[in-house]
Amino acid sequence: MTDHAATLAPVSWRGRIAALLALLERFPTAILQFLFRFSVAAVFWNSGLTKIASWQSTIVLFRDEYKVPVLPPELAASLAASVELTCPVLLVLGLATRLATLPMLGMTFVIEAFVYPEDWIEHLSWASFLLFILTRGPGPIALDRFLAPLLLGRRR
Repeated sequence: MTDHAATLAPVSWRGRIAALLALLERFPTAILQFLFRFSVAAVFWNSGLTKIASWQSTIVLFRDEYKVPVLPPELAASLAASVELTCPVLLVLGLATRLATLPMLGMTFVIEAFVYPEDWIEHLSWASFLLFILTRGPGPIALDRFLAPLLLGRRR
């Protein structure tokens, strides 16, 4: 009896793990896509709100701390605030989603390369979410799902 129980235990344990993994794999990707869009949108949106809360402080910050190369601080601040207040809305709605990821990826690169390179782990998270959205799309919980067929002349 002991030999029989010993042979069943590993199979039963492996079976349980396999069943658990199968269950986890059924988790809807659509929910992850929405959460990725919402999470990264919140980061950029909050940053944009901070910028417009005190525009003079924002200009000083761009001039003295960020020191983005090539662009004057006023222009860099305006571009950053514009991206941070428009692209997150598009991401959450799932409207022109893939297009909206591009300026945010560009900002992430500039922030990483020129402003806060020591925060690479945080920037890698943002870039990972954005790259997933760019390459896999917004998912079914998005306006793009309904508009793309109309704009591209395809049937759903």
